[in-house]
Amino acid sequence: MGHKTFDRGIHPSYYKELTASKRVEAAELPRTVTIPLHQHAGAPCQPLVKKGDVVFEGQKIGDVQAFVSAPIHSSINGKVKDIDLAQHPNGSRVLSVIIEGDGTVKDWSTGAVAEDVSTLTPEFIRDAIREAGIVGMGGAAFPTSVKLAPPKGKAIDTVLLNGCECEPFLTADHRIMIEEPEKVVWGLKALMKAIGAPNGLIGVEENKPDAVEALKKAAGGQTDIKIIVTETKYPQGAEKMLIKAALGRKVPAGKLPLDVGVVVNNVGTAAAVFEAINYKKPLIERVVTVSGNGVKEPKNLRVRIGASFEEVINQCGGLAGDGEMEVLNGGPMMGVAQTTLAVPVLKGTSGITVLTAESIKPLKYDPCIRCSSCVEVCPMGLMPYRLGDYGRTARVAEFKEWGALSCIECGCCSYVCPSKRPLLQWIRVGKLRVREEAAKAKK
Repeated sequence: MGHKTFDRGIHPSYYKELTASKRVEAAELPRTVTIPLHQHAGAPCQPLVKKGDVVFEGQKIGDVQAFVSAPIHSSINGKVKDIDLAQHPNGSRVLSVIIEGDGTVKDWSTGAVAEDVSTLTPEFIRDAIREAGIVGMGGAAFPTSVKLAPPKGKAIDTVLLNGCECEPFLTADHRIMIEEPEKVVWGLKALMKAIGAPNGLIGVEENKPDAVEALKKAAGGQTDIKIIVTETKYPQGAEKMLIKAALGRKVPAGKLPLDVGVVVNNVGTAAAVFEAINYKKPLIERVVTVSGNGVKEPKNLRVRIGASFEEVINQCGGLAGDGEMEVLNGGPMMGVAQTTLAVPVLKGTSGITVLTAESIKPLKYDPCIRCSSCVEVCPMGLMPYRLGDYGRTARVAEFKEWGALSCIECGCCSYVCPSKRPLLQWIRVGKLRVREEAAKAKK
């Protein structure tokens, strides 16, 4: 103990040992990909191709003239089979480009020139990141170029990379830090240059000592980059919690990290920045952890965007048994359960977690006993038992009044509830009601 951390939080079983020592493998090239035109925060893209068009790997196939957005690229060589609504991991149907591949691949590293960050202008870096369609790869999928363009008057002194990966089962970021630390450090330098920040920090939980050593070696004697070792605790990787642990700064309610002089990015995002600038490679693939007791051979795979969950799971030996399973886009704390395996891997898909019946929380729950366990662990200092009831009963005014919009949806409350109440689910429903009311008011 004694490492930097934040107040409250929980210590769940992590199950990292299933994949932490497994090197990233290249997944098989998918025959067909379904690429949603909305897989980032902000405005959805419009298609730039039509049915029957021949497309190549890395070609831009979707974009929109909106500040908060990110273009979409083809992840394979082939022909556009269709442009239609398709199932999205968030449960909706989204306009998607369906591409049939021709089986060929491109070697992006051929002829690549390692750029010297000091010779690049901030404008060049931001433009390259935007054109490559890079978004936050820890799950939130917020366009990275937008983070690098803060409003006037907001001075950023620190770029903080999140290498905590506190979500149980997931080890994709861990393996990136071990196998590609030079890319992570280079990407951090580029992000610092793009926003004019003199300091770079990488936060890593203490349960990843091999990643800490690899990053320290890659950083060498650079005095403007430091590796911060944090306590292993959930949700240490939430950006507000990480800022508090690494810098001792508290992001006020309703404010953003830039309001305390910080920009937070994921280590995988930094590696993607390296490839975008040095390889001219858009974000067309990512590392995905496939784990859980419901998959036969857990692995870390480098998967093309648009490949189906079913294809990816089959490359891990398939499902372990024929009984009841729950497949999550993400980890067990914040992941979203899927109704079909036909959904595609997105830019923000850090993991696919498969759990068997005995690991799934029972549907039956009991009345709240007012034990305050959820209050004691909430990292945002909220009252989840009350917010859950307000969300469940659609009492929108009280829901907002009690600070529900500050909830980071970490799931600590549901985890500790002795009555097994699905508090996070109810809070998410409450937030949906808030958005629906706002949309009605706007109309």
